Amino acid sequence: MKNKELEEYRERIKKQGRIPQHVAIIMDGNGRWAKQRNLPRVAGHKEGINSVRAVVEACGELDIKYLTLYTFSTENWKRPQKEVSALMQLLISTIRNEVDELDKNNVRIMTIGHIEDLPFAARHGVQGTVARLEKNTGLTVNLALSYSGRIEILDAVKQCMQAYEKGEFKLDDLDDTIFSQFFYTKNLPDPDLLVRTSGEMRISNFLLWQLAYTEIYITDVLWPDFRKEEFYSAIESYQRRERRFGKVSEQLEPQEKE
Repeated sequence: MKNKELEEYRERIKKQGRIPQHVAIIMDGNGRWAKQRNLPRVAGHKEGINSVRAVVEACGELDIKYLTLYTFSTENWKRPQKEVSALMQLLISTIRNEVDELDKNNVRIMTIGHIEDLPFAARHGVQGTVARLEKNTGLTVNLALSYSGRIEILDAVKQCMQAYEKGEFKLDDLDDTIFSQFFYTKNLPDPDLLVRTSGEMRISNFLLWQLAYTEIYITDVLWPDFRKEEFYSAIESYQRRERRFGKVSEQLEPQEKE
């Protein structure tokens, strides 16, 4: 799409309303993109940074409040050491290069996962960026780093048990609202929309608790080719959904159907 067409597409989406508050993305297909071009895998990861930049801009333009990106899973540590090292270096350089622009656009950064697993330089860079941007009030970009949905649930169970032993709640009072407060995402609403690129039909150990009622959008587009037009298509698909949360359509209030 040309710039003018893209702007018109965006404005049409904004007028339709029902913009998701929280979008989560599984950024898949970097390696395949590079392989198709006979390039090293890291080339796909580097091009994927441009997709991240485009999506962050699009979220700001649509007044989306939260964007969670599956940046590096605990399973990714099993990849060849050369690729892992390249990914850590890419994380460091990206944060360094993007922090001023993020600050200018009032973007806040937070992380979920076991960030302590990252090498010192990467961990230090991420933590410094989080601290610098923590007072910003616009879009919150949530980076899932050394993240596992199963480990998050186990960590929540452990913290919940500790709180119970301290007498912070009674067992009969424990419900999903209380339990959710022990998750990494306790200060975030659950995602309204999950986008997965590259056509894979799985959630890959990502936000297992939080995705219970999330709308899912799968696209065959590889992440390095995913730009604003593809993101707007995902939002437009979401706008056509009827979110019933276990109810039947007739039970929904009129505003829930809009």
